[in-house]
Amino acid sequence: MANNDDDTARGSLHILMFPFVAFGHISPFLQLSRKLSAAGGIHITFLSTPANLPRISSLLPSSPSIRLHSLPLPSIPGLPAGAESTADLPQQTAELLKLAVDSMQPQVAALLADLRPDLVFFDFAQPWLPSIAHPLGVKTLFFSVFSAAATAYLTVPSRRSKHSIANIAGELIRPPAAFPDSTALSAGVPAYQAADFSYIFRSSGDAGELSVFDRVLTGLTGCSAVVAKTCMEMESPYIQYIESQLGKPVLLAGPVVPESPAGTLGPEWTTFLDRFADGSVVFCSFGSETVLNEEGVEELLLGLEMAGKPFLAVLKGATAAVSEASADGSGARLVREGWAPQQLILGHRSVGCFVCHAGMSSLVEAVVSGCKLVLLPQRGDQYLNARLFAGDLGIGVEVEREESGGFKREAVRDAVVRVMEEEKGRESFDKWRGFFMDGEVQKKFLEEFVGKLKELAYGKSSK
Repeated sequence: MANNDDDTARGSLHILMFPFVAFGHISPFLQLSRKLSAAGGIHITFLSTPANLPRISSLLPSSPSIRLHSLPLPSIPGLPAGAESTADLPQQTAELLKLAVDSMQPQVAALLADLRPDLVFFDFAQPWLPSIAHPLGVKTLFFSVFSAAATAYLTVPSRRSKHSIANIAGELIRPPAAFPDSTALSAGVPAYQAADFSYIFRSSGDAGELSVFDRVLTGLTGCSAVVAKTCMEMESPYIQYIESQLGKPVLLAGPVVPESPAGTLGPEWTTFLDRFADGSVVFCSFGSETVLNEEGVEELLLGLEMAGKPFLAVLKGATAAVSEASADGSGARLVREGWAPQQLILGHRSVGCFVCHAGMSSLVEAVVSGCKLVLLPQRGDQYLNARLFAGDLGIGVEVEREESGGFKREAVRDAVVRVMEEEKGRESFDKWRGFFMDGEVQKKFLEEFVGKLKELAYGKSSK
């Protein structure tokens, strides 16, 4: 695919999008691509591997301003044939996808030399991309799919540690040097969360393999600029801290509020939901990749039952609970295993509360839909997102945890009852919902972001 179409010839900004091969990363790139293509004057080439393109294509609008480009994923030892995304593999084997993507460097270099885009948006797994793109005059943008709070706490230069990996968890309890005061993260995090974060500092294979931290920091320090899907109104202390740490601009795309979902809920959901009053149902889901253990599923469902509200729970690993719920005579609960149309369920008139793992997209979707939040983060940046929303923004209630990180049914009950029955926090919720849904505000974010992109592409280089 050569860079010679009519749009580009007329001078539109040409952007190459290159996310890692995990749909948790691909989705934010797709969401931003849709926003940018709607702005006009921007031509996007979306790069991924062949097996991912059909799903990617189904999630993009039919538009001449967005084109898909396929590059094969090189075969490496231990990676099953045909496995091209993290959804195809268990977590340990999925680490091999980073090495396979590393092997794409010659193909990517040839593509950049052919297309000569103005800008490349790249992900944490491709820290080598700036060294390929900059000699060609192509500016690079590290697109962080995480909150600025997570980046500020975990992956800034001052997190470079002189401690051994075995002792890194103790260091991660505290924020990094010069971290901003008066935020929800200024006092640090519990030991169980710090222990979870420590995985990003470990290499999963040979001694020379980069850790996640090494990949992220190399990308952040090597790029022309950083892109974050947030805004100063939400995360100004964290954004300013990142800029001071990196010494380069952080371009803000705004919160990138999701578009209204297409389609309607099927009878497998509406038969249950239609029976209840507006805003009375608790919906619980932890996304497609988070799996609670058997005890966690039991405590969660018993806590929801104790709250005395009708509830719909869609959980991975809940097979036994599904059978038990089917035999329940009250008809006030529905438990499913597998996938659910989350946005459509959140938008149903009877759903008033969302119990979730605090993934950023899920949080924004819930607030826009008018659903109050109960936060039960399970790993990684989810812990920091929960602190940002429940602490800094005053949206939602986080389930109280034990010292080990476990939770009890009573804590789930208390959080749901507090969110559903107390007026405390309603003002903050309404404020942020109005902010996310204000079309003029979101339009201004997009216009300013596009202006910054053009300034970087056509003006003075930051490199």
